[in-house]
Amino acid sequence: MLDNFQNLAKAFADYAWGPWLLILLLGGGLFFLTYTRFAPFRHLPHAIDLLRGKYNAENDPGQITHYQALSSALAGTIGMGNIAGVALAITIGGPGAIFWMWMTAILGIATKFFTCTLAVMYRGYDSAGVLQGGPMYVIREGLGKRWHFLAYLFAFFGLVGALPALQANQLVQILRDVLFIDNGWLQTDGDPLPFNLAAGVLIALITGSVIFGGLKRIAAVASRIVPAMSLLYIGAAATGLLLNLERVPDAFALIVEDAFTGRAAGGGALLAVILYGVQRGAYSNEAGIGTESMAHGAAKTREPVREGLVAMLGPVIDTLLICSATAFMILLSGVWQIEGAGNGVTLTAAAFEQLLGTPGLVILFACVVSFAGTTILTYSFYGTQCASFLFGAHHSGHYRWVYLAFIIVASVLTIEAAVSIIDGAFALMAIPTMTSALLLAPSVKAGAEKYFQQLDLSARADRGS
Repeated sequence: MLDNFQNLAKAFADYAWGPWLLILLLGGGLFFLTYTRFAPFRHLPHAIDLLRGKYNAENDPGQITHYQALSSALAGTIGMGNIAGVALAITIGGPGAIFWMWMTAILGIATKFFTCTLAVMYRGYDSAGVLQGGPMYVIREGLGKRWHFLAYLFAFFGLVGALPALQANQLVQILRDVLFIDNGWLQTDGDPLPFNLAAGVLIALITGSVIFGGLKRIAAVASRIVPAMSLLYIGAAATGLLLNLERVPDAFALIVEDAFTGRAAGGGALLAVILYGVQRGAYSNEAGIGTESMAHGAAKTREPVREGLVAMLGPVIDTLLICSATAFMILLSGVWQIEGAGNGVTLTAAAFEQLLGTPGLVILFACVVSFAGTTILTYSFYGTQCASFLFGAHHSGHYRWVYLAFIIVASVLTIEAAVSIIDGAFALMAIPTMTSALLLAPSVKAGAEKYFQQLDLSARADRGS
């Protein structure tokens, strides 16, 4: 039965993903990038000021601050996609897949500016009268009734896409392989099912103690853990790169060369390299998928453009920094070419141990536990929002119980099945998210031009005084 489920999950992902989705995500991102003539990028220092709380107002509508919104969104994106997902990208798609992850991130900066500006611009009230954001509310409040089916399409597949399949699966894997097997507490040839189930139950219990507290509790946890562990992870990877600095140019050249040849991918298929790189990039930074819009849509602000500016920092931190750190560690260590080195998070662990020894393995273990844990918490909020939209806010608590149960299910799945479930759902979530963003792009452009004009006038007034 489990094999049938895993085959079905893979078929679902293969059907959902295709060249047409490359056009939607990459083509849409390129349109957003040029439509505003790069205006948001020129105001990057202002985005950092917003993140620091310079323009916070306690009485603005919303639930959490700009900083907490970005931390919560990053808690959902900085996780197994950056560690296990990058390892899978290199194993299956070859080093060239990393280049296409970078391209997804660069275009994703513009995409996030648009989707997260819209998440605040077109907020709506749920059945309990609470102001909410996200693609389903953008579609309902910003588009005509003939488009409303897209809101339900997003919410339905959001129930699936928000399930913690990869996070729970890989968290159990690193606990089993790195903590228990490496210390001799578990035999490598034993049946992993009892351990996986027990670990899944434990993770579900810990998760349950937080997620029933709602977004504010999740944001409070994420805003403390995510920045500290991100700095620790980047610092460890930077140390590994500095110790092997002479080989970094060769690793970079390999990424670029393979991105346009596909020699390292199965069968040397260039399209497979591009497609898998975009898949993993989309899972890593979620630009155009719509999940992050739900976190940013809860920010306390009366200026939608402000949240768009804060949101566009996400792909920079998530993919261009953290995913790149993982990729270079794996390529410099050479473990990706070793038979039996493992896959997913186990491969990344082997790379950190190869380059940094036991301290590197300890740091990776701490980061994986933290990242996977905060992602599981944030995804529960995303799924709850979708359930609330579909069935009413008073039923949202029921989804949390389903969510906790799926943590246990994910603990016994293969990594391929866990990835396939999310890949398929993310692909179908991207359709309503990108469609609504493209249709409402003129509203964002008009709002951005007005906001930036006011900002420039204010800056000139400050200089004149």
